[in-house]
Amino acid sequence: MTRTIFISGVQKELARERRVIRDFVRNDPLLRRYFDVFLFEDLPASDRSAEDVYLERVDRCRVYVGLFGKEYGAEDADGGLSPTEKEFERATEKGKVRLVFVKGQDDRGRYPKMLKLIRRAGAQLIRRRFDDVTDLTSALYTALVEHLAETGDLRTLPFDAAAPLGASLEDIATKKIRWFLDKAHEERDYPLTGKTPIRKALTHLNLLDGDKPNHAAILLFGKTPQRFLPSAEVKCLHFHGNEIRKPIPSYQLYKGDVFEQVDEAVDFVMSKVARRVGTRDEGPEAPVAYELPKKTVAEAIVNAVAHRDYTSRAGVQVMLFADRLEVWNPGELPPDLTPARLREPHASIPHNPLIAEPLYLAHYIEKAGTGTLDMVAQCREAGLPEPDFEERAGQFVVTLWRDWLTAEVLAGLDLNERQKKALAYIKITGQFTNREYQQITGAIARTASRDLEGLVKKGIVRMVGTTGRNAYYVFERKQDINRTNRTSF
Repeated sequence: MTRTIFISGVQKELARERRVIRDFVRNDPLLRRYFDVFLFEDLPASDRSAEDVYLERVDRCRVYVGLFGKEYGAEDADGGLSPTEKEFERATEKGKVRLVFVKGQDDRGRYPKMLKLIRRAGAQLIRRRFDDVTDLTSALYTALVEHLAETGDLRTLPFDAAAPLGASLEDIATKKIRWFLDKAHEERDYPLTGKTPIRKALTHLNLLDGDKPNHAAILLFGKTPQRFLPSAEVKCLHFHGNEIRKPIPSYQLYKGDVFEQVDEAVDFVMSKVARRVGTRDEGPEAPVAYELPKKTVAEAIVNAVAHRDYTSRAGVQVMLFADRLEVWNPGELPPDLTPARLREPHASIPHNPLIAEPLYLAHYIEKAGTGTLDMVAQCREAGLPEPDFEERAGQFVVTLWRDWLTAEVLAGLDLNERQKKALAYIKITGQFTNREYQQITGAIARTASRDLEGLVKKGIVRMVGTTGRNAYYVFERKQDINRTNRTSF
């Protein structure tokens, strides 16, 4: 039987936060087994008074979640109380589990009555402050899991919240966590700094299981994470062709904490792809442009490390081919997400929330569901094909396509000068007609048709439409890969 969570807070000011909590709980594979969410705005029209309805719903809920912002809300004619304060009082009176989250790290500009309510709540229970929905969902997740554990409903903690057998604070690298705290303070204005005691920092990040570091803490800040999780590694392989072939020209295995794994895997890829160094005319330092956008490569790799299934014996796998980069991630998408939906605005549903939060604070990820959209946009801007998102046999795979028509490949295609000139044009525009080919190259109609037929046979361009004015030729940005060879190594 599911328990109801009642969401309280000024609807107009906190509309997004209220919806995010509802969607987060209903989409999380663990929480949705135990909870459902009541939002007043989801109710259909009724002739009952609003106050009767929301107070009755407080009476029926298991958990009261109070979102306290700057506004206090509409005050009634009797005692000048807002619905938010009445709901808090009713939850207190009925002995409900109360979880209060205060938006903002300081109280400047807060309505006096709301400030008074925050202080009154703080005298009765532990409040948590949040800056955005990422902070909010992470803190709520931890609080609800702790509630389930305390009531005995959840006898086994989620993977990232549970401590590995034999782990202690001695397994945490002090230098690493101090680096993280200073970076998070600088990047996200995180309230703690490198001077914060380690235990307090881990507590603040929800990285303790009792007095022991949990799996997330070990993966993020452990001295030797692989002592507890041997498969927590990233394999990087570089192949000169388009298929997996032995011997492997370059193979590296990266271990250490998740920050190190991401940094080293990204460096591996960027050291293998082509790059162009500009001039200092564009700035004090010569700019570097890579054939694959570095931000896109980093996004693919950090997402794999953050969202992978750490209970799997497989590791993250990064494979660079002549025409593409593939990033393999052990695990599958949440039930409500599909590869197609990743190309549309969607909620962020991290598989390991306690790992994702510090990665967000250190500015490795955004945790707003925009990562895949950014990857699509970055590839478009670079003139590359859009990435592929696929699920294959229990693995989630991201494919970033390189410019397969390299100088080396071009040299082996036996093209004439007209065809080479036209290719330089179509790689920018994406398409042209027979008439445009004639204008670009100076060829007569018969010669242009023969040249274009040759480009089609070599798989460089594809004809769209029938012959005549409506026909045009499209540059094949992706080669026709035999997918039976695209398997995990």
